[in-house]
Amino acid sequence: MPTFLRMVKLLLVATLVHLVSACAPKVGSPEWCKSIEEKPKGELTMNEAKDYAKHCVFK
Repeated sequence: MPTFLRMVKLLLVATLVHLVSACAPKVGSPEWCKSIEEKPKGELTMNEAKDYAKHCVFK
């Protein structure tokens, strides 16, 4: 029975991760650009900064 419960928990976690990741706006969309503008600059990753410059600044 513990193996079954682990499988159920794993499936639940995988489903939740999928649902949460599906809600993020597409990189380069106006919604994404706005969310990056509102994010503190110290929290940006290098990829986010590069994509922001590419899609939102230098269109």
